[in-house]
Amino acid sequence: MSATPTSTSPPVYPEHLRAEVEAYLERVRFSEEFATAGLEEAMRYSLLAGGKRIRPVLALATAEAVGGARASVMPLAAALELIHTYSLIHDDLPAMDDDDLRRGRPTCHVKYGEDVAILAGDALYAEAFRHLLTAQPGEPARVLAAARELAAATGVDGMVGGQYLDVAGVSETPADLRRLHELKTGRLIGASVVCVLLLSGLPSDADETLSWRRFASELGVLFQIVDDILDVTGTDDDLGKPHGSDERHGKRTYVTEFGLQGAKKLAQDSHAAARATLSSSAPQGAPELEQITDFIYTRTS
Repeated sequence: MSATPTSTSPPVYPEHLRAEVEAYLERVRFSEEFATAGLEEAMRYSLLAGGKRIRPVLALATAEAVGGARASVMPLAAALELIHTYSLIHDDLPAMDDDDLRRGRPTCHVKYGEDVAILAGDALYAEAFRHLLTAQPGEPARVLAAARELAAATGVDGMVGGQYLDVAGVSETPADLRRLHELKTGRLIGASVVCVLLLSGLPSDADETLSWRRFASELGVLFQIVDDILDVTGTDDDLGKPHGSDERHGKRTYVTEFGLQGAKKLAQDSHAAARATLSSSAPQGAPELEQITDFIYTRTS
């Protein structure tokens, strides 16, 4: 097992997996209809903006951890990134976080207008499921199980429900805040792991699957705690967008709830819990998943 990162050791990330995802996404096309070329341009503008591709990379690393082939889950990995990109486009809209920059360049609505940005997000979500259901190899029942999991993880009981809790400001306790982020961030990160297990034939309620779910859920919470910290401590150049967005919108975060040092302690505890549940889920070791977990904890952007 790889060593836990220290403040002096740089984070390691499986860049070879990210490069594979990037190459696959470059080849994805959505329509041959000339009249909708402008919509596809806006979709690909946001989709190919870069980033670490954490969710699809998690899917590829999970496939390897359970003895599968990375290429066998690449359509799922692409679907995950399409959905994540849709969520970012909508997050950036004036009615939501009202951000003008994403990954160091103008957000989709700034470049193409709010109307096209909304449609680009809608289309990416729909095309994610079309791609999964048409390109993902495997037994039909297993592909449908993965599609159900992905839909649940992104709907009212998942990412969108978490977004609602965020904009409605109904979270009042630390437990509420954790639940908000389990839904808003954790469910899609969790689906990046669990959908791979379902494609491999593991039942959704199997003990092994539940163990992996606990790992993925904790990883999602860790990601959000670190995100909240970086919104305070990061620079615009590091983040690729203006920092302090949460404060401007008066959002309750792990930093506002626990203070900066308290949030850092929570991140440390969450990282330890994620590594422990990963060790339980993959007792033979999962080096790339360990790298991703450590990277999420130590990331600076």
